[in-house]
Amino acid sequence: MYNPFSLSGKTIFVTGASSGIGKATAIECSKMGAQLIITGRNEERLNDTFQLLEGKGHVKMIADLNVKEDLDLLVNQIPPLNGIAHCAGMLITLPFPYISKEKMDTIFEVNFFSPTLITQRLLKNKKIKNNSSIVFISSLAGVVCTTLANSMYSATKGAINGMAKGMALDLSHKKIRVNCVNPGMINTEMINESVITKEQVQEDAKRYPLKRYGNPEEVAYAAIYLLSDASAWVTGSNLIIDGGLTLQ
Repeated sequence: MYNPFSLSGKTIFVTGASSGIGKATAIECSKMGAQLIITGRNEERLNDTFQLLEGKGHVKMIADLNVKEDLDLLVNQIPPLNGIAHCAGMLITLPFPYISKEKMDTIFEVNFFSPTLITQRLLKNKKIKNNSSIVFISSLAGVVCTTLANSMYSATKGAINGMAKGMALDLSHKKIRVNCVNPGMINTEMINESVITKEQVQEDAKRYPLKRYGNPEEVAYAAIYLLSDASAWVTGSNLIIDGGLTLQ
């Protein structure tokens, strides 16, 4: 049956695949026929993701992309790619008067430097084929709006969006597309690890016209669109997935 969103025959690299949006993206891409290369720092959780992948030929690589030795090994072993979904990320909630260079270095390393520099390494090593697609899981924060005590997080996402637009232009001669998915609040472990209480989450969800936060799979579906040939004329774009929050 014809399916313009099929990923059959495509090799897709997913970072941050051990949990949350990365885990959902890997699983849903496998259902669409992709061959997956997944990476994460937590071996047990990455194994859980790997067991849920459909199809055969998938590869898992335990790696900390901020460690040079891990990055070197990954770049050397990874096969030529048709797509990348950069899903690894972290949140540090701290009011602006209390931020520090050390904490900014930490969050920028994970949310900005790691995905951009590994992409550069893969390009230089000819591991990203022409006509491929690169997708960054960004955020509404720092691009459309922000929230209290999240200036550092917003800064990283604003930076990744700016980088993605520049990359889209620089790589257009290779027909390599670069786009961002910009979600609102998503039900992931990141919420549980933050300082926000369950009651605050329930109250905050009321701000959304659809009266709930999104689910990781709903972000994964957006990534699949951008990784597939259905979006062959889309590059340098932000795909907002926010339950209608920015309508208000």
